[in-house]
Amino acid sequence: MMKKGTPYTLDVRPKIPARLARLEELANNLWYSWDLPTRDLFSFIQRDLWEDVGQNPKAFLQSVDEHSLIAASEDPVFLDQFQRILSAYDSYHARPVSNDLSAKFTENDLIAYFCAEFGFHESFPIYSGGLGILAGDHCKSASDMHLPFVGIGLLYRQGYFHQTVDYEGNQHAIYTDSEFDSLPISPVLDGNGLDVQVSVDLPGRRVAIKVWKAVVGNVMIYLLDTDLDENSRQDRAITHHLYGGDRSVRMEQEIVLGIGGVRALRKMGIQPSVWHINEGHAAFMVLERIRILTEQGIEFPAALEAVSVNTVFTTHTPVPAGHDHFDYGMMSLYFENYFPQLNISRDEFLALGYVSGTPDFNMTALAIHCSRFQNGVSQIHGKVSARICGELWQELDHEDNPISHITNGVHMPTFLAKEWSEVFMRYLGWDWSQHADDFSFWEKVNSIPDHQFWSVRETLKSRMMQLIRYRVRRQHFRNHGSQAHLDRILKYVDPANPNVLTIGFARRFATYKRATLLFEDLEWLREIMQDSERPVLFVFAGKAHPADIPGQDLIRQVTRISRMPEFEGKILMLEDYDMRLARRMVAGVDVWLNTPLYPLEASGTSGMKAAMNGVLNLSVLDGWWDEGYDGKNGWAIKPVSEDFPNAQRNREESQTLYELLQDRVIPTYYKQNKMGYSPEWVKMSKRSIATLLPQFNSARMVGEYIDKTYLPAIKQYYKYWENNFEGARRVAHWKTFIRQAWPGVTIRRMGMTKQSVMFKESVRVEVGVNLNGLNPSDVAVEMLIGQASQKEKSGPEMSYLFTAREMNQQTGEHVYMLEFTPELCGKLEYRIRVHPHHEMLTHRFELGLMRWL
Repeated sequence: MMKKGTPYTLDVRPKIPARLARLEELANNLWYSWDLPTRDLFSFIQRDLWEDVGQNPKAFLQSVDEHSLIAASEDPVFLDQFQRILSAYDSYHARPVSNDLSAKFTENDLIAYFCAEFGFHESFPIYSGGLGILAGDHCKSASDMHLPFVGIGLLYRQGYFHQTVDYEGNQHAIYTDSEFDSLPISPVLDGNGLDVQVSVDLPGRRVAIKVWKAVVGNVMIYLLDTDLDENSRQDRAITHHLYGGDRSVRMEQEIVLGIGGVRALRKMGIQPSVWHINEGHAAFMVLERIRILTEQGIEFPAALEAVSVNTVFTTHTPVPAGHDHFDYGMMSLYFENYFPQLNISRDEFLALGYVSGTPDFNMTALAIHCSRFQNGVSQIHGKVSARICGELWQELDHEDNPISHITNGVHMPTFLAKEWSEVFMRYLGWDWSQHADDFSFWEKVNSIPDHQFWSVRETLKSRMMQLIRYRVRRQHFRNHGSQAHLDRILKYVDPANPNVLTIGFARRFATYKRATLLFEDLEWLREIMQDSERPVLFVFAGKAHPADIPGQDLIRQVTRISRMPEFEGKILMLEDYDMRLARRMVAGVDVWLNTPLYPLEASGTSGMKAAMNGVLNLSVLDGWWDEGYDGKNGWAIKPVSEDFPNAQRNREESQTLYELLQDRVIPTYYKQNKMGYSPEWVKMSKRSIATLLPQFNSARMVGEYIDKTYLPAIKQYYKYWENNFEGARRVAHWKTFIRQAWPGVTIRRMGMTKQSVMFKESVRVEVGVNLNGLNPSDVAVEMLIGQASQKEKSGPEMSYLFTAREMNQQTGEHVYMLEFTPELCGKLEYRIRVHPHHEMLTHRFELGLMRWL
């Protein structure tokens, strides 16, 4: 029945009792995103509302019933827990008396971390997947370590989409506006109490940007927003969708993030000593920093050197096509007014993003040209990135170029289930969390009684199944399913009896991740899953980008197969994968399945989260798993040669998957004793925690960034910037001198060298180098020597430097001599090379110039 009259809304917000006033402080600090007791505190007040608002503390406090707040303020149990949490919160924020990592920085040091997305908690939807979660974990660990650290990102009005999946398996993307008042953010205000705003120039217009802040423990994240009244409708939409829109929107987002981010920090008086570009989306940041220096009268080459030495670039992309790029016409349209500000020509500007064979400006190339610290996110990915980007150092072998690797890690307090915390405290000691990266300490996991360990695993599976039942039920009835059909679907999802082997696959549905490798041979899969005494449940979850039709086809395929009578109830496709479901799945499944096409998994982090919860990984040896697998802490699918067609690789690798499932995984799980668990499984599960938790946590990862990039970048920053950029000017001038002379540099062997010597007998080698006007000190002449029988070298085994001698007046060559005593026996192979050398270089091969004899 339709009601008469016009409906109006009235927002009535509760008044928080004085003794609970600090609830607002807890709600406005994303510390709650990894402190479960804090989230439980809000849930205790009014559980149904807590679920309705998506576990968002700020939204909760805006809608909670006043009477519930009053009751909580008079409940001694609640107040006791409230005080415990406040005590923990205050202790966390108090700067520790001794902190080895933070002590390495001075009071003037600051790291600025730029990223297009940040994943802290499902209540703050400005993330889409792995990159954002990784960035969130990076910030959380920086907070744990009390580092001088800020993050810079975009505040998306609609963020990434919510996903529904219909009966046919079709994905539907739903975008909803976030109410900023309900997010854990606040506007940044200037000294006059006004909003801090900056602007960027886009073709024919200027776009205003508002700066917001989010508090993440001890660090601040600054978020940029163009959804302002003074902007056009088109420009207000720049920060609406994460990874949405066409190429122009992507360009504009990256200009706002990179250039707007630098301007925002400058407007707030924040002066970083290290600038970290996390993926190429933020690379325009370097252009603005160079522009600021050229505006001060610094020549472009010197400004480029000054900016590069304290810039860190992390790439997460394992394929050339995955790197952001824009055609030259678009670059000219958006940056034609920028060229003169940098005092360079259009061609010189475009060269910063040049990659041969394409008419596009490449953001990864820009980031590499304007940084001196570059890394991939796993050992394999570092090598892949060095190969992909090798042409930027054309005269170098891939293994010699500056791209290194720092393997990803995950934030233990966020993803380790609370049930483990209680057990670890009992059996490992009250200070267990202070030993995150201590391998010997985690051997103590073996002291946990098997039955106690398995009880935790079953409890976590039960909690996961409760959420799965809720999600499946909601999805099923929305798609007009019947109750009888739902009962069949949820046959094996029984929280009261969670004894079925459960295997999880949850991640972005991109084709290279091969979500459907499991279905390569359905007859074999039927045979594996037909044993009613040893049931297997596969749980799938994940989103495909709205523009990724092949990825959406994979979701349809999983859904179609899950509806086949022989697989019904044994394969589930869950919709709207988010951080909450992720936390439950990585803690609750028995096996984490990962089947990427090698070597396209840059790192992967979901398996790390599973491993620290005692889940066993079953994965292709790619990304992080190649470093983590030891033969006893999970199972590995050895990738087939990249030389084979993908169809053949899929067939052979799926065969390995089936063999592992039928011969190893299922028999081991169901080899149960009288107490209802498999001792062999528990042993492997314990080993998963002991070997993988200390290696793949974000505390270790951020510690590596500190030692390998942040501190060296700060050191270089002071060397290049002091005395009005004297160091930067000196290096820029020297590089120009080197590049001009290098085409004429040659090297030749002089005289004969012994081909056979006795052990400990010295060998003398001389070469002549035509320096083409360079000084002898401008180059290094080097011998690389190793065993000739070594087929696959990861690098030269030994290196010796030649000494510059006299100049040969007849040839004009400089003579370099080396006298050395071989330290190896057998047939040795040596090579001789010459390359530029300067004491102030960040990486000795950063020019990419090399001459081989």
